Order: sequence, then structure tokens, then C-alpha cells
Amino acid sequence: MNRFVLAGTGSGVGKTTFTIGIMRALMKRGLTVQGFKCGPDYIDPTYHTAVTKRISRNIDSYMMTEEVVQSIVAKNSADANVAIIEGVMGFYDGKSPLSNEGSAAHISEITKSPVILIVNAASMARSVAAIVKGFQSLDENSNIVGVLVNQLGSKSHFEIVKAAIEHECNVPVLGYLPKGAVPTLPSRHLGLVPAIERGELDGYFDELAAAIEEHVNLDLLLEVTKAKVLQQSSTIFEAAENVNPIHIAVAKDAAFNFYYEENFELLRANGAVLHFFSPLANEVVPEVAQGLYIGGGFPEEFASELATNKETLYSVKETIKRGVPTLAECGGFMYLTESIRNRDGQSFPMVGMIPGSVKMQTKLAALGYREISGVAGNFLISQHEQAKGHEFHYSVYEGTHESPAYFSKGRFRAQQEGYLQENLVAGYTHFHFASNPQLVKNWLTACEKSIRNEVE
Repeated sequence: MNRFVLAGTGSGVGKTTFTIGIMRALMKRGLTVQGFKCGPDYIDPTYHTAVTKRISRNIDSYMMTEEVVQSIVAKNSADANVAIIEGVMGFYDGKSPLSNEGSAAHISEITKSPVILIVNAASMARSVAAIVKGFQSLDENSNIVGVLVNQLGSKSHFEIVKAAIEHECNVPVLGYLPKGAVPTLPSRHLGLVPAIERGELDGYFDELAAAIEEHVNLDLLLEVTKAKVLQQSSTIFEAAENVNPIHIAVAKDAAFNFYYEENFELLRANGAVLHFFSPLANEVVPEVAQGLYIGGGFPEEFASELATNKETLYSVKETIKRGVPTLAECGGFMYLTESIRNRDGQSFPMVGMIPGSVKMQTKLAALGYREISGVAGNFLISQHEQAKGHEFHYSVYEGTHESPAYFSKGRFRAQQEGYLQENLVAGYTHFHFASNPQLVKNWLTACEKSIRNEVE
């Protein structure tokens, strides 16, 4: 089969543009394409899924073991012709400046995938070869088998760049995209999910595929990216035996859609039955719910609608007050506070289960991986357990309480984080259950205990 990593020299060089364009172009040739995304990103997999009509998967060598990464790729690309792994930031950028951990380079090694390096060659000629050569030489295992160049001024510019790279680096330059070849990538924020669901981006995807067909040698791309079939070595996604079904309600719509698909798979493998509902559509928590999951997203962009959907607000609050074990991450945490204040200073009432409110700001409030350890009384992660996740948000919490949900450690700080109250665990951190599958078992055990208490 074909499997390769589309990596960049840095952020903003066109990884996502090339990725979805190549995906669409290969599909137009009748090939089945499976997408993957390195790192903790929810937006790019949304594009992949829209283009390929197959759920794109996050793979991360910091939050997951190598065996889990391999198994996710092997399992989900087994029936595909081509697996495309979009990198994150620059090729070697990950958890640490001193190692490849968490980087696209590490993923390429773990998955035994050849690498196509994308370079922004605007205003450069022979110098582009120095960039490529540097990426080749930093790590002897780089396995860069081809190069794509972006933002070129003309075909003659491409020929100059191509000659320099191929002469100095001994790898083929597979093609390019000229400046202005395609429109700017549509919104990565407000309205992305509904726009995709309505098919409004299909025209853009087709236009991008046409540009790729015109300027990229897809036959040569497929020739240099042959890869051996991977084996599934991890068993964490195998269905558990003799488990009782537990019904978990999941808030999922344009306001709440930041979920790792593997989190869902681990829940299902351990007996959970997932029931999706939409707070934006004023849907109540399903009556069968024995657990509640409210993930991240953009609740601040839909705050006005969420505030007026009283039936959902009441239903969520009563479900939590009833003791249903609830996990709320980032946007879910924001939703459960007393109010959300947007960047214009408007304040909108929310569920009110968490004292205090959140305020949006233009400056990024937090970004990065997190090592998480629990506290006493946390049904999800105890004080003796650890897990991994990430944080990314522009809002800040304004309030005081004495009930942190866990300890969160990043590269530059360690602190108590979130809010814990009986069977509610909420905070800004996005958990990845594959980092510690015991968390899933803990959650479902708490649900069973809650059910017994209700019966008694």
C-alpha cells in the first residue's frame, strides 16, 4: 500500500492545503484514502474527514505508546489504498527541543512511513536546497523521499528550485503550488462544521484537487511512497468481555465537537453505548444517560444561542445534580460555568454548575501538552494515577473555589486545575484516554455505582 507523512519545514507552509488537495485528487482516481493527523489537533482531521468520507484519526507519540500509534494506523488503513499522515508544526517540532518525541519525525519512524517535505520557496532559489539538506541531515532516520514546494512565482521559478534540490539533496521534487493557485483555506473556526455538513466546501476541495493534478506528479508520488503493511500490536481497542452496557450522553454539534475518535472507541470497547445530543438544537440529555461527556469546541461563538436554549441548560444541570458521572473538557467546562463573556464584552448565562465565569481574550491563554494526575474523590483519575492530554484556549476562568479536579503539568508550569464536585470533573485539559485506558474503566465503574445508588 501507499503510506506517507506530509511534513512541513514549519507551521503555515501549506501542509493542510497540500494534504486535502492530494487526498481529493487521489480519490478522483478511484483510490480509497485514509487520513491521520499528528498531534492534538481537532480542526485538520475535520477537513480530512470531509474530503475522504472516512473518520480521520489523531496519532501522537507523546500521548500514546508506539504500539498504540502503530495499531491505530494499521487498523484504520487496512482497507485503504493510501494512508496520508499530516504532520504538525515543523517536521522535528514536538514536546521537546532536544528530541523528536511528539513530532511528525517520530511518527514517521514509528509508522515506518516515508516523508514528503513541504517547503515555502517564495523569494528563494538555490537556498531552498540548503533548507531541505538541513532537514535531511539533522536526523539520519528522516526518510525524506520527496519534496513539494509552495508559493512559487512561476513555472520557471519551479524549474530553478527543482534543479537545485534534486542536485544537492538527491530526492525528487514532486511538484508545487504557485502563488494564488487556490483560494485561502476556508475558516478554521466559526462555521467550519456546519459548512462541511452542508457541503459548502466541496467546491473548494475540487478546485484544490484540480490545482494538485496540474502541478504535482501524483504518479511519482505514489511510486516513492510505497510502505510495508503495519501490524496491530496493541490490544487496548479490543472489546472487553462480560461488561454491562453503560449509556453515555455526548454533547456533539458545531459548538461541541472536539473529541478524539479513539476516546469514543475506548469507551465503546469497554461497554459504553454513546448517545449524541445537540445543545445548539436545544436537545435535552437523553433519558437513558448514565454518564455525560461534554467536550471542547467553540461555545463562545454560539453563546447567544446556547444561553437561550433553556431546555438543554436545565436538562444538563439536573443531570449533573442527579449525580450522573460527568466529564467536561475545555468548551464543556466553559459551558458549565455561570456565564461566558465574549470579546465584545457581552455576557451570556450558561449552565451554572461551576462557580464563576469565563472571559474570552484575544491573547492565547494556554497551549501545550499536559501531564495529569488526579486528586482524592475524582472518579475519573485518582491521586495515584496519571494521564496525558493537552490544553489550547483563549478564554480565562474568573472565579474562586477550593475544589480543583486534578494537577496539570506543562513545560513551563505545574498547577491545580479544573473543578471537582462529587461526580463532576471539569477543566480546560483535553484528556486522551489512550494515554491511560484505566480512566475509561474508572468512569464506567463510577456510572455503575451511581446507578446502584439511585436504585437503593
